[in-house]
Amino acid sequence: MASEGEVFATDVPARLDRLPWSRFHWLVVAALGITWILDGLEVTLVGSLSSAIASPQALNLTAAQIGMTGSSYILGAVIGALVFGRLTDRLGRRRLFTVTVGVYLLATIATGLSWDFWSFMLFRFITGAGIGGEYGAVNSAIQELIPARRRGYTDLAVNGTFWVGAAMGAVGSLVVLNPAVVPQAWGWRLAFVIGGVLALIIVFVRRFIPESPRWLMTHGRPEEAAAVVDEIERRVERHTALPPLIKETPKLRFMRRGETNWLEIAAILFRTHPRRTALGVVLMATQAFCYNAIFFTYALILTRFYGIADRNIGYFMLPFALGNVLGPLLLGRLFDSLGRKPMIAATYGLAGALLCVTGWLFARGALTAETQTIAWSVIFFFASAAASAAYLTVGELFPLETRAVTISLFYAFGTLLGGVGGPALFGALIDTGERGQIFKGYLLGGGLMLLAAAVQIWLGVSAERRSLESVTPPLSLVSDGG
Repeated sequence: MASEGEVFATDVPARLDRLPWSRFHWLVVAALGITWILDGLEVTLVGSLSSAIASPQALNLTAAQIGMTGSSYILGAVIGALVFGRLTDRLGRRRLFTVTVGVYLLATIATGLSWDFWSFMLFRFITGAGIGGEYGAVNSAIQELIPARRRGYTDLAVNGTFWVGAAMGAVGSLVVLNPAVVPQAWGWRLAFVIGGVLALIIVFVRRFIPESPRWLMTHGRPEEAAAVVDEIERRVERHTALPPLIKETPKLRFMRRGETNWLEIAAILFRTHPRRTALGVVLMATQAFCYNAIFFTYALILTRFYGIADRNIGYFMLPFALGNVLGPLLLGRLFDSLGRKPMIAATYGLAGALLCVTGWLFARGALTAETQTIAWSVIFFFASAAASAAYLTVGELFPLETRAVTISLFYAFGTLLGGVGGPALFGALIDTGERGQIFKGYLLGGGLMLLAAAVQIWLGVSAERRSLESVTPPLSLVSDGG
């Protein structure tokens, strides 16, 4: 381990970026993506089960209280992101995985044992804290382990797996809300307990993911970083030949430095990269409002305005989840080929415009439950790719030493601005029973997405197919010469 102030040279970044796509990378995708699958499963169950949870046979909640529990989950995720994000940069990506998953696991099971509104909201808050802690670690690990030429697509695809879990949650709700299978008073409780137990899968799979060599490198541990890359290369070579070395891999020179403090982080955000900071806040806040406002009240719209029975909500959640999964999968490669700026602007802009049009049709009563669902599915085909790209952006545009805490800060601040109030606002609008009032909420969400598209055109950075170190030099980088 290098002592503070010592300069060392390493080819770790170049070796990671030259790796061919392999089973190792698929393992990384699976181990990290499964978090969002379970998050999507758990959150979708709340959306699908919201009417059942609110019923007199369960917790007897109002639409506004359902919206408040959604906001509580988001607020917990914000606080969890800040606390665990900072620890992830200090202690490493891998070490925090078990802690955050453990918090999620226990709190989700506890949610199924809730006895009133306040206990339900508390356990939702703690569940959110566990998931919030995952944002910084997972997105940092993806970006630091995946070769630059496929970083955008992989990051979007992994974040998009949330909606695989959403589809599973939709199917699961059809079972647990069927009184012929599970008694009505216990179906929603069983769903949460099962979701928590499934989190044990994450703990097992992540045993095979190494610590990020880039994190080790920027924390003055070049020998450990090189050893991890050696092992990754051996694992890759078992199935795929490494590309021939036409010339020696370039080395970067780093200096062992002390821990990055909050004053340095503030200086990076507001003095060194103010334009990138503004971009990150806008992208995160606008997608958070759009997603959380609509998704957490999805079932309430279907039951109250279209007369869909609680037990059938899952059928309408499936196409919505499918649209969200397909967006990042089908559009993701374009973020690496056409580039970040045009694709992020296009996905935000299309989602915003379509949301405004759909809101107008809803207000006029021109939609059925089926056409409303189709419209939402198309909107979030683009919005899902846009939201995933927001996490990609805030991870790429700041130094390696602050990557996890930066992702967490932007997630927290953006979500506080756009996510916490969204579900509560839409819950209150739905309680009015007036389509025109809800239309105003749709206009607000769509307008914010259009604003984000304009800001991306203005402030966006072309980071596609570039190493992380060239997009933003690490704080410990001395020079790029070997």
